[in-house]
Amino acid sequence: MSERQIPRWSELKPLLRPRPVELDGTRRRLSRAHTIADLRQLARRRTPKAPFDYTDGAAEEEISLRRARQAFRQVEFHPAVLRDVSAVDPSAEILGARSALPFAFAPTGFTRMMQHEGERAVARVAERAGIPFSLSTMGTTSIEDVARSAPNARKWFQLYLWKDREASEDLVNRALESGYDTLILTVDTPVAGARHRDARNGLTIPPALSARTFVDGVLHPAWSFNLLTTEPLSFASLSSWDGTVAELINTMFDPTVTFADLEWLRELWPHKLVVKGVQSTTDARDVVAAGADAVVLSNHGGRQLDRAPTPLKLLPRVVDELQGRAEVLLDTGILSGADIIAAVANGANGCLIGRAFLYGLMAGGERGVDRAVEILSAEITRTLQLLGVSRLADLTPEHVTLPG
Repeated sequence: MSERQIPRWSELKPLLRPRPVELDGTRRRLSRAHTIADLRQLARRRTPKAPFDYTDGAAEEEISLRRARQAFRQVEFHPAVLRDVSAVDPSAEILGARSALPFAFAPTGFTRMMQHEGERAVARVAERAGIPFSLSTMGTTSIEDVARSAPNARKWFQLYLWKDREASEDLVNRALESGYDTLILTVDTPVAGARHRDARNGLTIPPALSARTFVDGVLHPAWSFNLLTTEPLSFASLSSWDGTVAELINTMFDPTVTFADLEWLRELWPHKLVVKGVQSTTDARDVVAAGADAVVLSNHGGRQLDRAPTPLKLLPRVVDELQGRAEVLLDTGILSGADIIAAVANGANGCLIGRAFLYGLMAGGERGVDRAVEILSAEITRTLQLLGVSRLADLTPEHVTLPG
């Protein structure tokens, strides 16, 4: 039986190491976030329900989004042992240039509605991190303002083709003149998906002040104060709008878009052209034949057609179909660096992340986006080391078993 004694102060003192008091509330919050899921919880507490649900939600029963995340959870890694992984290079060649990490910031609409710092903050983080930033047609900062905010960032512009082709062409020319090096055509939105969370929340752009939203704003005073005291929401591509997101999409977007329009864009745009929203091997082959330099396997984060194909499961078949004729990127369901490694090991040249950085933005503005990148970067590096791989080029499908 162990003998007990009263500990002496000299024995207790080395164990008493209280954390320094952090007076900066944002830094204190973010220091407690160790995963993207942690950032999501912070974002949920700091953001009113309607804008949070716009970011967090998907279409109809949200089956596509759940399936995409479940596919990543079912991945099985196969590490190689006794490899020197003291130095790891997580950089990747994406669309003709080196990215410090194998992902880019995806185009996201209405970003300043989630948090007032918006696209400018995200672009500055991309510039510091050495990764590409994508501006959406439905972004809340203009093409030119983003370019001025992060002059040395690698900038991509995402295009929805409008019924007004002259307006679409003007956007393309503005992006070209502002130094954007890649054009992303999104092709999975002929009409708006049924996003029931938004309908139930009565979400409009800009947010309407009803009794419910007023109370929610009072419960989130920092968000409300910032929305009311910073510049009004404006858009990369139109002067104003007063209605729901679905009404905007169905009013402005063109459901008659065909391969002829892709060929027209190929003639108009002199740099890299990407088609986002590809969900079959046949479409991947055909858009590349029409001039695309890359495809993004994407079901729009589950926000358009529910029960759509899961991009991760589709990935090996598309890579095999294209045989290196074009690059393959992937989005939807990515919440960790390990998810990105799983995609790269199965042939993706890189990934696009959306919700992951938006959770960081809502949790802590620009510093929150920095934190999201830090989390993903650490996870990517650690996963490579634990797999026994020192550079992305050495990843193969043998390292990862995908769900059937």
